Amino acid sequence: MEQRIAIIGAGNMARALVGGMIARGHRPDAIAAADPNAAARDSMQSQFGIQVFPDNQIAVDGADIVILAVKPQLIEAAATEIGGFLSAECVVVSVAAGVPIATLRSALGNQRHAVIRVMPNTPALKGVGATGLYADRSCSADQRERVTGIFESVGRVFQISDESLMDAVTAVSGSGPAYFFALTEALARAGIDAGLAPEVAEGLAAQTAAGAGAMLGDSDVDAAELRRRVTSPGGTTEAGLAALERGDLEEIVASAVSAAIRRGRELGDGDAG
Repeated sequence: MEQRIAIIGAGNMARALVGGMIARGHRPDAIAAADPNAAARDSMQSQFGIQVFPDNQIAVDGADIVILAVKPQLIEAAATEIGGFLSAECVVVSVAAGVPIATLRSALGNQRHAVIRVMPNTPALKGVGATGLYADRSCSADQRERVTGIFESVGRVFQISDESLMDAVTAVSGSGPAYFFALTEALARAGIDAGLAPEVAEGLAAQTAAGAGAMLGDSDVDAAELRRRVTSPGGTTEAGLAALERGDLEEIVASAVSAAIRRGRELGDGDAG
């Protein structure tokens, strides 16, 4: 029998997951979504043909897997609302940054449900996401596999063995696309400053980022080896990389990841500011 999946929230990530599951053959009538926004519900229903509800409790009735796709500051309230309406075998999946499983269990009001934390990123909207997944000992191998399959419908899934590392996942891949967008912006600005027309500089920078990402995704070697292959001794690329090293690019990136980790922990502690 097809697994019944309920998603609390009808935002971009929920839409990506629904689209990915349906593309992999999951029946639309076995998927439900709940959201207080009527326009978001109507859009999901018209695009995918799934069931939609304004009420979270109705949406989760009979669900085998419930995905909490809401913001961190809303997730405890959502979990509290649905806790008494879940079947004993239901798996609860959270996409909220920084919110630990212990907090979710407390909000659900019981200890019997399997709870899994995931951190997908925005390229999931294009089917090329990166998701970190942590499942504690309450989850069976089958439950982990079923949830992994859902997120594999929108990209690659990486299993995380220690929940404390989920903040690092958030900082590296969850926030990571913005780092690459910022680098692409900076590269385009540098091209404009060097005399290129804005549309040319922006196009070159964006296509270069897309091409480099495609090479990383399709290659059987790591980023360091790809960098070495494109860097001729004494050439222009070597000169540019040397300038990045003098600016301590590695330290700048490490600082960004550390700041994102700290913020993830603050969100987990209830600081939504």
